[in-house]
Parts: sequence; C-alpha cells; structure tokens
Amino acid sequence: MIQGVVFDMDGVLADTEHFYQCRREAYLDRMDFPGARGVDFVGSNEKAIWETLVPGDAELREQMLQGYRAYRRFHPEDYRKLADPQVKPLFEELHRRGLRVAIASSSDQKAIRRFMEAAGVTGLVDYVISGEECTAHKPDPEIYLRAMAALGLTPETAFAVEDSPTGIAAAKNAGMTVYALRPRHGEKMDQSTAHGILNSLSEVIEKL
Repeated sequence: MIQGVVFDMDGVLADTEHFYQCRREAYLDRMDFPGARGVDFVGSNEKAIWETLVPGDAELREQMLQGYRAYRRFHPEDYRKLADPQVKPLFEELHRRGLRVAIASSSDQKAIRRFMEAAGVTGLVDYVISGEECTAHKPDPEIYLRAMAALGLTPETAFAVEDSPTGIAAAKNAGMTVYALRPRHGEKMDQSTAHGILNSLSEVIEKL
C-alpha cells in the first residue's frame, strides 16, 4: 500500500528546466562565449553542466561559473509563475489521504523553500532534500534512499515522480517505482525506462 510520494522539483513541480536553459544561454551570449547550444542538461547538476560547457580549462570554467552565479542572482526564478498550478491541490489531496510527501531535488535548499512558499505548500511537505546535501548526484540513488528513510518509507510503500532520464534512473536505482511527467514544452527526453508516463500531475492520484 502506497504511504508516500517523493517528487523531483525542476521540470515536475515547477516548469523551470526551460527557464534555466534560456537563462544560461542568455548569460553565455552576454559573455560572447559560444558554450554549448542544444545540449540537454535536464536533470543534470551544476558541476556536470559547466564541465560540459567549458571542458579542459578549469580556471576559465570557474570564472564562467562564478560569473553565472552572479548573473543568476539578478535573474532569479519567479516560482509564482513557474509553479505548476496543480501542485497545491495535489498535495492537499495527498495530505487529506494521510500520505507523506517529500521533495528530492538537485536544486539547493533555498530554491526549494522559495518554490514551496510561492506554491503555497510549505505546510504540506514532510521532508525536503537537496542534491547538494548528498555525496553523489543523480542517477545515484542516495537522494531517494535518504528521502524514504527520513519518512519511514520503503520502495514498496512509496513511488517517485520524475521527468529526466537521470532522475528516473536515480529512483529506479533506489528500488522505487517511478512515473515520469511528460515534458511541458515538447522537449525530447527518453522516459522509456519509467514505469509509466503522466500527462499531468493530477494523474498522480490514479497511481495510489
């Protein structure tokens, strides 16, 4: 019997992946840096992204990364616009049914907390973990194993909702059933290894 659900945030609860891509490319254009265009960074982490964008030059990579972090502070995510409007009613229903809810995201804790406040679900989330708190990034299962342990759940009593191939792999590596939310902007992502595809977050209820 399902007792809890663990959600990825970016691309699942919030329509941020497209925003991140556009923001990164705007920064690279501003710096007159060719970077990588059309590379799929969905589900990736900051370290891997910048190693791809600036390969072979650690000093330049660090300069570009620090510059982007400054640029990012002046171009923050507006979670009031990016949060999926189905998140709050879904979490309310999960809460009403007595299920536990966790968010396991590669974003940092501050970003996750800002999202929850903007979406109005702070009091409806039982546990939050950032990939920055883990020793290994997705597709390593650590983030999902820790989320389940914190809520007293097992792979038999919980499932995950993801979108990216790396996120799907992380949940599966933790032994979990995982459902993939179909990309909102038609991005080409291989979600074939998920146990099922969701067209919208509201379909989570059907999987309980």
